[in-house]
Amino acid sequence: MTDDGKSLLGDDALGALMAELTEVDDAGGGNGAVRDSVVRPYTFGQDGYASADRLSGLARMAERLARHLRSVIEPFAGTKVQVAAEHHQTMLFDRWRAELPSFSSISLYRLRPLKGGVLAVIEPEFVTAMVDAFYGGSGVAVKHRAREFTPTEERLLGRLTDGIMEGVASVWSDVGSFLPSFVSRETNAAYASLVRADEPVVVQRFIVTPGTGRSSVVAIVYPLGSLRPYESQLAAKVHADPGPVDGEWRGRLARALTHVRLPVRSVLAQPELTVVELMALKPGDVIPITLAPKVPLIVANRRLAYGTIGEQEGRAALMVEHVEQGTMK
Repeated sequence: MTDDGKSLLGDDALGALMAELTEVDDAGGGNGAVRDSVVRPYTFGQDGYASADRLSGLARMAERLARHLRSVIEPFAGTKVQVAAEHHQTMLFDRWRAELPSFSSISLYRLRPLKGGVLAVIEPEFVTAMVDAFYGGSGVAVKHRAREFTPTEERLLGRLTDGIMEGVASVWSDVGSFLPSFVSRETNAAYASLVRADEPVVVQRFIVTPGTGRSSVVAIVYPLGSLRPYESQLAAKVHADPGPVDGEWRGRLARALTHVRLPVRSVLAQPELTVVELMALKPGDVIPITLAPKVPLIVANRRLAYGTIGEQEGRAALMVEHVEQGTMK
């Protein structure tokens, strides 16, 4: 509209615009039904955590962390410990807290420069069993009836979780340099803070079985959002990491290689002739040669050793007098 109330559109253009709007309204049933038919309810973040399968590199890192956990726990358990990594799960933080028992050890650590924090969760019965085993007991886990840890259990928890988080930082060293630092420890899941209740987290559980004792669960919890910047690096490590060496396969390969036969030769002399002499060469010609005091023993065009030409049992032979350094390794 202009200042004097006149429309900037001509009468024909204005009429065509109104007719088009009327047709759209009629097709939708009026009363804004068209708008209602195309609007969909949407909750931000719901599609984000379903793609955690892209964090496939965590499975490889979990295998390495399981080996580290074994080395951390065995000094307390006083026996061999089996640690098995389960496949990581992604769930809302509120749901994860709801699945925890009312009393647990929940330790919050920073793993800078990873955004947010990381939780290390240990069952109280496992802590009691480790204290018992550490001080000469049977190490058999019993139901933890108390609502808080004893000072001795707290000290062991500190050493245990520090060792666990050092292992987490170690397995993440392939992605970057991370420094763990302790923040706080809770025993009530309701007070555990990591992210908002409606945000997704990645839960990596480990089944720990000391000797013939009862199995317990140790869990590491990451905010999914903090792992997003490292997705591509984690995926790359899956393809780049060849995995642990198969000792049995290496043994079979070594035994097979010991039976491989290689051609071995020695050069007694290397006389030189001119092109003219070579062109004039004919049967009966004699080429004078001078035997070197030491002749080489050659394998695959590589000098393996040096020796002296002689005779043994009526046959020409080479006595090895010197082996080149590094050739037999």
